[in-house]
Amino acid sequence: MAERTAAIVGIGRTEFSKDSGRTPLTIAVEAARAALRDAGLDDTDVDGIINFNTNDSAPSQDVGRALGAVDLGLAADLQGGGNLAVTVVGQAFAAVQAGICDTVVVFRSLNGRSGNRYGRGEKPSIPLRGEMQFAALNGYVIPPMWIAMFAQRHKHVYGTTDEDFGHIALTMRRHATANPHAMQRHPLGMDDYLAARWICEPFRLFDCCLETDGAVALVVTSLDRARDLRQRPIVLTGFGEAHTSGGSWTNFPDLSEMYSAYAAKRLWRSTDLRPADMDVACMYDCFTGTVMATVEDFGFCPKGETGAFFAEGRATYGGDVVVNPHGGLLSEGYLHGLNHHYEAVLQLRGDAGDRQVPEARTALVTAGAGPAGGALIYQADR
Repeated sequence: MAERTAAIVGIGRTEFSKDSGRTPLTIAVEAARAALRDAGLDDTDVDGIINFNTNDSAPSQDVGRALGAVDLGLAADLQGGGNLAVTVVGQAFAAVQAGICDTVVVFRSLNGRSGNRYGRGEKPSIPLRGEMQFAALNGYVIPPMWIAMFAQRHKHVYGTTDEDFGHIALTMRRHATANPHAMQRHPLGMDDYLAARWICEPFRLFDCCLETDGAVALVVTSLDRARDLRQRPIVLTGFGEAHTSGGSWTNFPDLSEMYSAYAAKRLWRSTDLRPADMDVACMYDCFTGTVMATVEDFGFCPKGETGAFFAEGRATYGGDVVVNPHGGLLSEGYLHGLNHHYEAVLQLRGDAGDRQVPEARTALVTAGAGPAGGALIYQADR
């Protein structure tokens, strides 16, 4: 695949916590400024801003005004959750490549624990319209209710066990212990995992991602310009999305797989790279069940073998690929997946400290669950 004419050149984030004590606008600006400083750019260099949200964040134009970037060629606010965490990055690259903007900030900002708690459903951030009007009457209101059904189907078809899900959760926690930014770093054993309370069967507490306050931002600019800036540019070398079944969770044709069965075909067609070439895989882990399906769909192991893939150490250091070296959404924090991009860039720069994957050259980042999502591949500019 030909080299893209855009690159990520800056990354920034705030503390991840249970109570930021600040507004989504304030923490969005903090993360954006951190990303710009990381790149060696000024606030006023920004001429494009993109974010995604579920009515729980700050508008792009408000962030631009706070930065002093008042003449934007692009200000986009996409409505959705983690299914858009690859989409927004692709749009930023496309905007720079097309000459619409020179410097685009991509951000996700929310008070997911102290503010609008997406996982509770008491005050739905997404209005109950369309299919939701009928799903809610049958007990489908928040993500674990749907994704648990996908996981149950996987158990039925492949004989997946509770311990298989547990090995995913335990691997994420082991990785998080080396990450000082992670919200959950205390050790977790299989007995602890199995003794945890039920959320939506087969999901226990540690199968579910963390409600998190925080913000993450990325800066995308032209590759030529990026080569003269502070950090080593990170480029896209593969991309694929899939928005299937009209977005319907209840009418998805095969609950033992996800959007990834479709997005993977587009991703691998877009590049000469293959799953065996990935050094890092930041797999969207809103639930262990999401990892279960997508690791298989993207080709890291055959269907029904993810439990063994994790149990045998093939998803960690010294294995086939290191999955979520930062601890992922399950143990670092749930920023709807934009923190996966932060980690991928950090790893490819060689700046991940104690959790650095040796000689990391390629990183897969996935986003989404159920019927919609995407994936991309990053490499450092040569």
